[in-house]
Amino acid sequence: MIRRCLSAAATLIALLSAAHAEEPDPARLYTQHCAACHGGDRLGAIGPALLPQNLERLKPADAVDVILHGRPASQMAGFEGVLTRQDAEALAGWVFRPPATSPHWGLEETAASRTVFVDPATLPARPTHTADPMNLFTVVESGDHHVSVVDGDRFTVLDRFPSHFALHGGIKYDPTGRFAYMVSRDGWVDQYDLWTLQRVAEVRAGINTRNIAVSADGRWLAVGNAVPASVVILDARDLSPQRVIPVSASGQDSRVSAVYTAPPRHSFLVALKDLPEIWEIPYDKPVKPYYPGLVHSYEPGMVEALSVQDGAFSTRRIKLEDYLDDFFFDQSYQHVMGAARTGAKGQVVNLSVGRKVADIPLTGMPHLGSGITFDWNGIRVMASPNLKENKITVISMTDWSLVKDIPTLGPGFFLRGHENSPYIFADVFFGPNRDAVHVIDKQTLDIVRTLRPAPGRTVAHAEFTQDGRYVLLSLMEQDGALIVIDATTLEEVTRLPMRRPVGKYNVANKIRYEEGTSH
Repeated sequence: MIRRCLSAAATLIALLSAAHAEEPDPARLYTQHCAACHGGDRLGAIGPALLPQNLERLKPADAVDVILHGRPASQMAGFEGVLTRQDAEALAGWVFRPPATSPHWGLEETAASRTVFVDPATLPARPTHTADPMNLFTVVESGDHHVSVVDGDRFTVLDRFPSHFALHGGIKYDPTGRFAYMVSRDGWVDQYDLWTLQRVAEVRAGINTRNIAVSADGRWLAVGNAVPASVVILDARDLSPQRVIPVSASGQDSRVSAVYTAPPRHSFLVALKDLPEIWEIPYDKPVKPYYPGLVHSYEPGMVEALSVQDGAFSTRRIKLEDYLDDFFFDQSYQHVMGAARTGAKGQVVNLSVGRKVADIPLTGMPHLGSGITFDWNGIRVMASPNLKENKITVISMTDWSLVKDIPTLGPGFFLRGHENSPYIFADVFFGPNRDAVHVIDKQTLDIVRTLRPAPGRTVAHAEFTQDGRYVLLSLMEQDGALIVIDATTLEEVTRLPMRRPVGKYNVANKIRYEEGTSH
């Protein structure tokens, strides 16, 4: 009897040992199957970075499916038959965990990543194509990671080229409209020449990047990063890195939510996700010096300004009562309207005096970054879509009061207008009415028509041609299209097949800061 028990115990131990030996080792599996494309440090190579911050839009269960079956229209092949489901689950869980040490990406790493494809000094002095360079659109096609350059007069595609993975939809232009700048979520910045239709240079300026901004003089490019928490300054002429500005205060780092250019102020403005502050970074030497904190203050926890900052790329910190991670500016760029994505109201900050001057009635989750301005009954107003509530909010920019909440069929993502058009176009991005686009009269603030150019499918992000005659809508599906609408008759003109087109911006509207285009 004792011998039989000992034998059974030995068998159980052997089985447990075998089961333990067969448990997947995700670090080994990653090195063996993933590191060649995604980097041994998980910071990315020909594939994107695999860090929790870079995977925010992917659920762990979906990650398992990607590992086993691949990702359509990408270089990611499936590993079914090579890895078991248990292996894939272990790998997915591992890449969603932060690495043991915080990832670093500084000036040296940025400089080492830079590639110049064409010497800017050799580029011709005029366009090599016959399209109007001011009426071009760059369209981000996220379905297969490409960018299309569209002629806004003939509605034809002049060029289509591959992009980095997860390209931000907000492509930016230099003040002449010649160069387009694009950034991927894992930090790759590309410079593209719209006159000769070719890439000029690329550089990796971060690990998890929010967006970019171009200075009003076209000299500098600011890159806002969540990982590492920084703003990177590049020379816009050739993408050579100039400076890394850590985003940290009182020992706390903050992710950058967005970076904007403020042309009249000759500065970049930085929205922060983890600090109740706005940062202003001048790219010229300020007319008057300013101090980084309070002067002769004994308040606990406040920064004592012991030295004057009067150079370019110094940081001016404006402390606030609440977080602001989404901005909108008045025409003078003296006032910034902001809201936190989790806040109950917005606030107006006067940048000249560096403090809040008003509260604004913004509830839900306003998307101020897609707001627009226009004249209404003799006053200038701002309109913002809302990511949570079924409405568009119109605010007076004279006294910051509520003009009207316009009811919609669902939460929306983008608004667009044009000074030559009597209409505003608003998508219904979320919910069962995602195929709807509202047309709103600027003077009555009423919906005069609801377009459904692709019933049952997602249609969003209107953008006008430079003269305001036509509106381009994105059919955001894998087998999608650009849908061209006559802005007067509201009838469809044509459509261009594309692979899930997302952001698209007209050169002239963007560089002239047209009132109906987000800045």
